[in-house]
Amino acid sequence: MTLTYSVFTNIGNREVNEDSVGQIVSPEGHCFIVADGLGGHGHGERASAIAVQSGLDTFIRGADEDVLARSFELAQSSVLTEQQMNPLVSDMKTTMVDLIIRTNAEARWGHIGDSRLYMFRGGMMTHHTSDHSVPQMLVNLGEITFEQIRGHEDRNRLIRVIGSPWDGKAYEISEGLTIQAGDAFLLCSDGFWELIDENDMQRTLKAAKTVEQWMNMMVEIVMKNGASVNMDNNSAIAVWVNI
Repeated sequence: MTLTYSVFTNIGNREVNEDSVGQIVSPEGHCFIVADGLGGHGHGERASAIAVQSGLDTFIRGADEDVLARSFELAQSSVLTEQQMNPLVSDMKTTMVDLIIRTNAEARWGHIGDSRLYMFRGGMMTHHTSDHSVPQMLVNLGEITFEQIRGHEDRNRLIRVIGSPWDGKAYEISEGLTIQAGDAFLLCSDGFWELIDENDMQRTLKAAKTVEQWMNMMVEIVMKNGASVNMDNNSAIAVWVNI
């Protein structure tokens, strides 16, 4: 099996794009990362860039079972070190979602914050990450539905991010999963997923002939839905598993 992928990032209506995206290939597989710097805390673009580079550097040094944990730990320590060395960025923070697909056909992902990963099989969503946010806590308590996170008044209140002190392990890592031809993945920042729902992700996936076409279809929806709002930075990486 081979992988094809498409990478997208857009500044939206903001002055600075605080999202960072990255991908790298090694003899051990592929690594894809999306991070969303928190602009409300200052210099979010620096925090997200550090997180992405930390993840890529860790992967290229070896993609064993602990590589995702090391990626998040390095990103956290690197951002905290930068905060201490440079008072101008002492409040910078970022989310991060990291997908690794190894040459043995195993996929595994990790995340912190509200940047998401979706997995699709047979054109249908089979997995998605759960945000580390106040609305997600309400979902867990049964007070709102997953779909109601979009537009919730507290949607931007995150409870776990890189750059804030951790009480134990703040990130989550999935179990390993054997991929199949036809599987698809979408990694995206909240500025992307809040403007396209999961039904449209599935519909466009089924209609697309290539991963680039799938991305373009989704971006068209995001741009249309974002035209009348103060659009946030929005970024995504789409990955297809081919025969």
